[in-house]
Amino acid sequence: MTHINQKEKLLLRLEQISQSLQNTGVARALIGFGSVAETERMDAYSDLDFLAIAKKGSKLTLIENIDWLTSIAPIGYYYLFTKDGYRIFYEDGIYCDFGILEEDEVAQIPHANGRIIWCEEDFDQSLCLPTHTCNYEETDLSRVVGDVLTSLYVGLCRFARGEKLSAARHIQHAAIDHLLSYSNQLVNETAYFKDLFQNERRYEIRYPSLAASLPNMIQGYEKCPESALAILAFIETHFDINLFMKNKIAGFANDLIQNKA
Repeated sequence: MTHINQKEKLLLRLEQISQSLQNTGVARALIGFGSVAETERMDAYSDLDFLAIAKKGSKLTLIENIDWLTSIAPIGYYYLFTKDGYRIFYEDGIYCDFGILEEDEVAQIPHANGRIIWCEEDFDQSLCLPTHTCNYEETDLSRVVGDVLTSLYVGLCRFARGEKLSAARHIQHAAIDHLLSYSNQLVNETAYFKDLFQNERRYEIRYPSLAASLPNMIQGYEKCPESALAILAFIETHFDINLFMKNKIAGFANDLIQNKA
């Protein structure tokens, strides 16, 4: 048997899904997204992200009977994660994340650029065009710094109270997200398959110099004060920050570290 790599396996499975969908007789198109649309970035860790477009009145047929997927290869696990979307793991390791819609519903959901895998001749291929623009980038420096500083302070208060999970969410999630939203104002972004929905995707390639600071800023559940100090030091090297807030956060974080010792 000829050995094929994971990318070839994924593309072969996608072709099998396409053919099986066509054979149902109730489908209009198969549209790929993510690495299915941008196959040049598909690798061993990619999944198959797609929309199956049903003919008018046939959506429930494809949702309620997924033989068109389960007949292709053995299934290890699947579940309906929205009213019209499944996640499926094939036993051979291929993971699919997909929705089943009718044609007039496609433009109503936010999505990035798609690629037609198969469609009927009269299908409106403009439905593949993005319906969503990037909304996580921030240009207001005052708001970014304010959001970061207040997230750090609230997080430290939660940590002092013993609410370590909430503290980690404020310091190592919310504050980081606010900071990353300003990334493209700090350095030039390296163009590399930007995700319109998730700024953290491929961040290490898009912003390598900024990503190098992340390990110190995200030190884990027990090290929220240490992480807060690292974030504070980072923003101080890039922005002018309010001295009152700087001293308040630094003093609070250092007190918490000393109390742990």
